[in-house]
Amino acid sequence: MTTIFSARRILTMNPSRPEATHVAVRDGRILGVGPLDELVGWGPHTLDDRFADKVLMPGLVEGHSHVSEGTFWRYLYLGRFDRMDPDGKVWPGAGSVEEVVARLQAANAKLGAGGSAGAEPLSGWGLDPIYYGERRVTRQDLDRVSTTRPVGVMHASGHIFNVNSRALELAALLRPRVNHPGVPLGADGLPTGELKGPDAMTLAGKHIGFDREVLANDEPGLRQFARLCVRQGVTTATDLANLLPADAVAMMKRVTGEATFPVRIMSFRRFQGVTPQQAVDHVVDLRGHATEMLRLGAIKLFVDGSIQGFSARLRWPGYYNGAPNGLWYTTLGQIRELYHLALEQGILVHSHTNGDQATEMALDCLEQALRDEPARDHRFTLQHCQLADAAQFRRMKALGMCVNLFPNHHFYWGDQHYATTVGPERAMRMNACATALSVGVPMAIHSDAPVTPLGPLFTAWCAVNRQTATGRTLGTEERIGVADALRTITLGAAYTLRLDGELGSIEVGKRADFAVLEDDPLEIGAERLKDVRIWGTVQSGRIFPAAEV
Repeated sequence: MTTIFSARRILTMNPSRPEATHVAVRDGRILGVGPLDELVGWGPHTLDDRFADKVLMPGLVEGHSHVSEGTFWRYLYLGRFDRMDPDGKVWPGAGSVEEVVARLQAANAKLGAGGSAGAEPLSGWGLDPIYYGERRVTRQDLDRVSTTRPVGVMHASGHIFNVNSRALELAALLRPRVNHPGVPLGADGLPTGELKGPDAMTLAGKHIGFDREVLANDEPGLRQFARLCVRQGVTTATDLANLLPADAVAMMKRVTGEATFPVRIMSFRRFQGVTPQQAVDHVVDLRGHATEMLRLGAIKLFVDGSIQGFSARLRWPGYYNGAPNGLWYTTLGQIRELYHLALEQGILVHSHTNGDQATEMALDCLEQALRDEPARDHRFTLQHCQLADAAQFRRMKALGMCVNLFPNHHFYWGDQHYATTVGPERAMRMNACATALSVGVPMAIHSDAPVTPLGPLFTAWCAVNRQTATGRTLGTEERIGVADALRTITLGAAYTLRLDGELGSIEVGKRADFAVLEDDPLEIGAERLKDVRIWGTVQSGRIFPAAEV
């Protein structure tokens, strides 16, 4: 049966018919878009006017997010900014290290006495000491919470843990002269409690409630994530760094296959703990488990860490405050081999590069791999890529790469980047959306949820306005227009995922995925783009009001 939906305005992202008033849907796909008198030619139909006063645009595509945005709400939120959970409750931000410790102490008291053997860990997330000046969080801070219970807090970036002495003891790290670049030592010769990068974090993760393989199989977290997606108009979202063990894949297939599950998930296999050949073999096998609602068969590679965590790799002159350069997460040889094997098998690879030195290394490795294994339309994508300059964007274009930039950083960390991490000049060119578009690099933008809250229209606002939390504009010349920003969170993101043939625009033959809006993003004004109200979504023709998820 055909249903024809009417709307106040339909923004299609299809240049041959950019606007319409009606869209016809059959079997979860778009039968046609245009005026009613054209669409009735498809035969018997039902006219549905529930969106007559709404604006429809393509279902928003979050090209860099993590299902853990739903999972982490089981832990204690310790971020700097107020944040809304999947139930719509707003949790206040923490204004100081002392407030962070006090919240942990209160949570510890609720858990009751914790003995030295088998004590339940106390886990928090969202911490970022850079908001509190030069003050770093130490194991002694968290020892004030408990010396018998393992206490661990994940930084907002996801690249650093802070843990107490008990957690270090369980990870066999509470000893002098630990020789590891991700385990900084204090004046006493013992670890400070800050663990940087995946190698160091993995040692403690299972003791503090952040075991990646266990969390990959978190069904309640997946369902919570889906609720957040509907609230933000998202119909397709990535889970961009999952180890994808067999039990997790089976769970995700089952849950996403339910008739009432509202979002398509594309999950990338994280390159960690295996050889390049093993990663490629795993992904080739995962292709056979993919469904319409669970897309599998791509790889996520980490080259470096976090700029605000000082673990990203920067070219000369390095960090503005003189901090030592960051960490390499993957070796040059591993990147070269992985790129070569992935090109050979037609596997999509997205690479995390925050610093410009990491971006340069990824470009060098792909250039060599393409000489050995020429491939057209590979769409290898650099994720974050925050400090890329114009020359690097030109190299991306020449190599056939895409980029997914992170403009939310301007709001959440722009002031800190300006004053502390990279300095004024580089802060003003960070996430250079205008340069990427002018060079012709296919581009998306993202939230990296849970690093920042899921919300593509807020991300678009960040790219359009480039305002920091204090109201400073960082890089006027790198601002982009509203229309370009809307394209990056629909067709642009779909392109980087090789899904633009079925998603990202409202046109005949594509999936009937729509974001249903109360306000018109082209009329509300650039400064209010983040305030567009979202009614809900339509996903493959199924209707999901945000008020009911």
